[in-house]
Amino acid sequence: MRDAPDIYVRSAGTALPGPAVDNAALARRFGMPRAWEEWVETFVGTRRRHFAVDLATGDVRFSLADLAESAARRALTASRTEASGVDLVVMGTSSPDLLMPATVNTVADRLGIDGVATYQLQSGCAGAVQALDVAVQMLRTGRHRTALVLGADSCAKHLDVTMDAARLPPAEQINGALFGDGAGALVLSTEASAQAVAVRHVHNRLVGLGREPGQVIDWYGRADRDRERPPVAEDYKAIEESVPVLAAEAARAVLGALDWKETELDYLLPPQLSGRMTDRIVAHLGLDGAHEVSCIRDTGNTGNALPFFQLEQLLPRMVTGDRALAVAVESSKWIQAGFALEKV
Repeated sequence: MRDAPDIYVRSAGTALPGPAVDNAALARRFGMPRAWEEWVETFVGTRRRHFAVDLATGDVRFSLADLAESAARRALTASRTEASGVDLVVMGTSSPDLLMPATVNTVADRLGIDGVATYQLQSGCAGAVQALDVAVQMLRTGRHRTALVLGADSCAKHLDVTMDAARLPPAEQINGALFGDGAGALVLSTEASAQAVAVRHVHNRLVGLGREPGQVIDWYGRADRDRERPPVAEDYKAIEESVPVLAAEAARAVLGALDWKETELDYLLPPQLSGRMTDRIVAHLGLDGAHEVSCIRDTGNTGNALPFFQLEQLLPRMVTGDRALAVAVESSKWIQAGFALEKV
């Protein structure tokens, strides 16, 4: 069944802090052996990523608000939407610039948006879909007409350029290879246009009851910032085992809600954890008839920005009747999410 009224994606925009850092440059900067570089290429499958921090000095060159503002301006320009026409802003991030004020409000202020409803969702890799879900549901009430949806993350605050990376345990070394910084934005509208793509369904489910977190990102305050514990920790084995299964469940849930057949899919936007993990997930999904839209190998894992990079590739490709399925999985407390689009 189709939900009504329809909500349309008018445009997508993204932003990356440059320049790209490939595996060789990362290995040289942190004194890692050639074998480590080869291991990243083979077992992680990510070739390059972008950092908001200057690896030579440790200076933060771009805030999360900087990146989100750039992505938002690109999306607004692409849809020919004035900032004054936006009446709802929703942002998903796991790494806001500050606890307060919310980064979403800083971005809105920079864009000249005021007197509207704003929301910031604290979430990992499912946050972009959660932000989309909130925006779609609120647009369907009829109280809003145009929404700006943002997804952005930055690991710059957790990247210590003075660390001896070779002495870190593998679980911490892998984070330097996996993650990068970036932002994305969508313009949603209740009104169709020649280039619009309809949002047919959004799926968002917590499925972590009784399960240990697969990822923990700590918060340090003045009282405990000197304690000896890693700021970011991952159970990568649990992620490898669980994410393909959760991705398949999310895909089935979205297709089932719409009564779409697997053979009717034209495009698949799979979870973007790493190049290798994406390959495993796609194989597990078994949606061989759908064209894969992936970016992870050249952007790194930018968290909540990733679906926007996929959408920026997808939207120009879609022709009337095309259907697309996107899936995201958050491993912090295990959330499966996804959405379906159709070019009308």
